[in-house]
Amino acid sequence: MAGALCPEARDIARMVLMPDSEGEGLTPAGGTAIAERPVDEVLTQTPWVTIVWDDPVNLMSYVTHVFVAYFHYTKSKAEKLMLQVHTTGKAIVSSGSREAMERDVTAMHEYGLWATLDKSDK
Repeated sequence: MAGALCPEARDIARMVLMPDSEGEGLTPAGGTAIAERPVDEVLTQTPWVTIVWDDPVNLMSYVTHVFVAYFHYTKSKAEKLMLQVHTTGKAIVSSGSREAMERDVTAMHEYGLWATLDKSDK
């Protein structure tokens, strides 16, 4: 989402600076000076994607079931993704932060599917 701050940037933006003992400079309560970046300069996080790969083990109906059960996709969307996995060898099934994609990859592994995460091309 354009203009949204990552959690780390929100924390920096909320920090309250306190005057030092002589009242001259500003330092955070911990005693270490920091330079705050303007909100416009905060870099957005690179989106990540979860990729499910074709395998010789799982039935197409099972892969569709996993996409519906875990991602809550409609049956038609799940079938479309499953067919992409089957015909092209892989499909991007979700995108978001690295942490969220790591959770999705782990879940796919728990369901017995082959999955990886990668940086989005966009």
